[in-house]
Amino acid sequence: MKLSIVIPYYRAATTVATQLEALTRQKWSESWEVVISDNEGSDELTKIARVFGKRLSSLRLVDSSDGRGAGHARNAGVEAAKGELIAFCDADDEVGSGWLAAIGSALAEHEFVACRADIKKLNPEWVQRVFADDLQQWQLDRLTFPPYLPYAPGSRIGVRRSVHEAVGGFDESWPVHQDTDYCLRIQLSGAKLRFLPEALIHYRLRTTIPGLFNRARIWAKYYVRLYERYRSPGTQMPNAWKWQITQLDHLLRSRLDARSPSLSTRAAWFVHLGWDIGLLQGSVRYLTSPPPPFAPSD
Repeated sequence: MKLSIVIPYYRAATTVATQLEALTRQKWSESWEVVISDNEGSDELTKIARVFGKRLSSLRLVDSSDGRGAGHARNAGVEAAKGELIAFCDADDEVGSGWLAAIGSALAEHEFVACRADIKKLNPEWVQRVFADDLQQWQLDRLTFPPYLPYAPGSRIGVRRSVHEAVGGFDESWPVHQDTDYCLRIQLSGAKLRFLPEALIHYRLRTTIPGLFNRARIWAKYYVRLYERYRSPGTQMPNAWKWQITQLDHLLRSRLDARSPSLSTRAAWFVHLGWDIGLLQGSVRYLTSPPPPFAPSD
């Protein structure tokens, strides 16, 4: 087996068929398989997989319900996979046309790769407007602090098995950002992360304001953990707390946006609020100042 597609699964019965349908349309000259790592122990998934097994003969289910989290599910999926090349995607997204051939060919040449994201196909227009400036639609995101390395979500990366095993897989202690941590450890071990604009994944975002708020808060909190772990020794953002207070003051002054008739305006306000609250929570939890908001090149 040349390549294994690993899909972590948790409460995605309403969306996983869309992803599997897209995979049935993929073509590549080499051998490949699909491994769904069931982090739930789902009877619904078993039924869905039975239907698609007729069209994806290499489809297999792996039970990863002995530990919770995307990191654990991905590690279990890789452990059960037969391929020497590993491509990750998620059960609530949809791979684009030609994705498999693009990522498979790239991994034959490079050790570590990341795909391009599209947010238009699977999300309502108001959510698209909130995330219209998301960099990963055109390029890789990058840390805002030294070592300023790029990173990508675990749902959009591919890696050689030898590299995955060399770094010990995903750190399962991270509830979020386990994929960012994974990207950083791989690059610090010497492998470069290559961006593949030709390998497209349609990405599904949350579609409620409370969901978007909570996502931003949790991601910001653990972004501070990344800062505390990976920043260069002695690195501190000048006037970090002053900048943070200024941001909160700006949000409070624009609080009428929280009641705007525009759903996207309201959502954007709560996303920014969630991020700022998460930074404060992370700073208290990890006893450090907030990380810089932008890398110097910005």
